Amino acid sequence: MTVTSRTRRTARLATTGAFAAVAALALAACGGGGDGGDGGETGGDGGGDASGLELVADGTLTVCSDIPYPPFEVEDSSAESGYSGFDMDVMQEIATRLDLTLSVQDVSFDALQSGAVLGAGQCDVGASAMTITEERAQNLDFSDPYYDSLQSLLVPADSGVTSLDNFSGSLGVQQGTTGQSYAEEHAPEGAELIEFPSDGELWPALQGGTIQGILQDLPVNVEHAKADSSYVIVEEYDTEESYGFAFAKGEKPNLLAAVNEQLQAMRDDGTYDEIYDGYFSAEG
Repeated sequence: MTVTSRTRRTARLATTGAFAAVAALALAACGGGGDGGDGGETGGDGGGDASGLELVADGTLTVCSDIPYPPFEVEDSSAESGYSGFDMDVMQEIATRLDLTLSVQDVSFDALQSGAVLGAGQCDVGASAMTITEERAQNLDFSDPYYDSLQSLLVPADSGVTSLDNFSGSLGVQQGTTGQSYAEEHAPEGAELIEFPSDGELWPALQGGTIQGILQDLPVNVEHAKADSSYVIVEEYDTEESYGFAFAKGEKPNLLAAVNEQLQAMRDDGTYDEIYDGYFSAEG
């Protein structure tokens, strides 16, 4: 699938287009994090200074995420934070480089993407496969993009569905997501959209026959198709989506700068590729 090479290229590039302006404004607000301030600066060895990062709890990077959403976030008792997945592993690496302990809170995606839990000070950053959009950027600040994604349609292998155009029945989407927006715009008249709070309800609903398909992020549907061969992805949609880590609007400029700096350092030293390959190399 083309998402692999495309993701790597974008992950190494600076934010482009309209989203570049969002990131630039956020970094400008903190003076770039390198003019003698104590937030966002890191030493030459990749370690970070945790002072001045506007953290909810001293010494802890508190992350809010909608879990489960494999392969981006899953419960994992063997992981230091209790969670693993691509997002969680990247966040763990960033926390380690900033000499912080990672703490994860499970929240609804809608409350996260709206900015409600971040604005309330419940957590420092949102890491939940969240697409950067202009609408969300009105209430949130975003890190540099760290992953490209496509949307996709997952259906039973024996359904006879070959594309969204000939889909009929109940189509499951996750509320508040770009997948829902795409379905609302492109689904045919014969499709009834049913909203679910998370993939944790979507996938069982498809398996139980409550819905006849799921339209959501490609990597998540890929995981389901791998887990059960009686379901297949029949179509992919290039919506030019990039994921970003989210922050309360205008409230954590130093932390935003520090996260961007560590993301770049991870790309430069190969750590990003190592984490990425652990989850997505099979898609290539």
